Amino acid sequence: MSAPMSSQPGSGLAEPDPRRWRALIFICLAQLMVVLDGTVVQIALPDAKVDLGISDANQQWVITAYALAFGGLLLLGGRIADMWGRRRALMIGLVGFALASALGGAAVNQGMLFGARALQGAFGALLAPAALSLLTVMFTLPKERARAFGIFGAIAGGGAAIGLLLGGLLTQVLDWRWTMYINVFIAAIALFGAIVEIKEPPRAADHVPGLDILGVILGGGGLALVVYGFSRAAEEGWGDTGTVICLIAAVVLLVAFVLWQARCKNPLLPLRVVADRARGGAYLSVGLSTIAMFGSFLFLTLYLQVVHHYSPLSAGVAFLPMVGGMLVGSTQIAARLITRVPPRFLIVPGALLAACGMLLLSQISAESTRYWSVVFPALLLLGSGMGTVFMTTINLATYGVEPRDAGVASAMVNTSQQVGGAVGTALLNTIAATATASYISDHMSSAHGPGAAMEVQASALVHGQSTGFFVAAAILAGVAVVAGVLINVQRPIGAAHDTDMAATPS
Repeated sequence: MSAPMSSQPGSGLAEPDPRRWRALIFICLAQLMVVLDGTVVQIALPDAKVDLGISDANQQWVITAYALAFGGLLLLGGRIADMWGRRRALMIGLVGFALASALGGAAVNQGMLFGARALQGAFGALLAPAALSLLTVMFTLPKERARAFGIFGAIAGGGAAIGLLLGGLLTQVLDWRWTMYINVFIAAIALFGAIVEIKEPPRAADHVPGLDILGVILGGGGLALVVYGFSRAAEEGWGDTGTVICLIAAVVLLVAFVLWQARCKNPLLPLRVVADRARGGAYLSVGLSTIAMFGSFLFLTLYLQVVHHYSPLSAGVAFLPMVGGMLVGSTQIAARLITRVPPRFLIVPGALLAACGMLLLSQISAESTRYWSVVFPALLLLGSGMGTVFMTTINLATYGVEPRDAGVASAMVNTSQQVGGAVGTALLNTIAATATASYISDHMSSAHGPGAAMEVQASALVHGQSTGFFVAAAILAGVAVVAGVLINVQRPIGAAHDTDMAATPS
């Protein structure tokens, strides 16, 4: 029998703070800054390479330095938020993120930029779980919680697409450095809101005694090696010795981490947080969904910019239907239904809807963009489905958790997203590259002349991307299966008698 989910967070606490809706604006702004920073720099990378003399061999560190620090320190950041207070952790994270961003914008060489990106990731690892855990403890009334998580889910899911748009706009209109400097302004606004509007509920009952240093080393090191191993695989291939060593070491460290958490007095990640069957299914669904979503960003960006020569700004604008779909799925579909139907009845159809969008994207063509007939409707379907999935799974993953564990439970959501992004980029990129190479091998012999060879190469790239979209659709179908099997909560989140809500026997 799986462990039952705990009672609704906040049971027996004082009435909700009247400023919570204003606070939500600044919490979401902080989350948006962290999420979009994973993609906003990608568009600016070509200009930054030229400006700072970054070699092709080192360019990945602009992305990897951020991902390593963020993914490796998330659990620590979540536990610090539980120990020191979520509002305080949020404010420290905002100040640190702003300073790191200013440092990156002023970078005079590649080392300075890489270091700034790592600092951004470190402070983001403190900021992200603090933001989500504040939402968890501030919104305890079911209908209000549904609306708040609907907005937050749209930000968490659509922020990466917004990053592509913002990165293209800033790079094209101003300079690549503004993809870093913009965070200073966003952080300043969010910090002002945190000081004036955010008031954390009393924490008398959720004190966390001590910090698990060995758990920090094992868990943080294992997660960092997972992220780096998959990032390296995307660049060097799965047979690369360094890739294999990283992934084996990651497995060893993470197994040791789990064993240590089971016996540690004050664990970094109390196993009660992930042992619940429904919550574990929610984390797994978030991770798998992110694998598929990051694949769509990667392939569609290449398709628009490389095959059909869209400018960075035009490519970013092309993603807007997905952002709109995210808003509809999170705030109109999931937020309205989550208190009326059990969560699996939202996650399963949402994942299948997103899978249909991915299948439609697999019909792209090298001859024309087919934007209005294929890409536009596909992004609407994908956004609506993913918005529904993200809002519901994030809500479920943090619902009913003990207040003392709110930070680390929130960190697990972000960890699932970060690991999913690294895995998705490497796995789907490898699949697409293999399909592309196979197509070239089969068709290049029949191409005569440079023009025909270029046509074969373009068709090969599109063939590889179509294959990647098809695999991403299969992964989203897998999310539907995972949610249907594991997420066995029988009541809607926030239903009457919710303190009795529990997972059924497995």
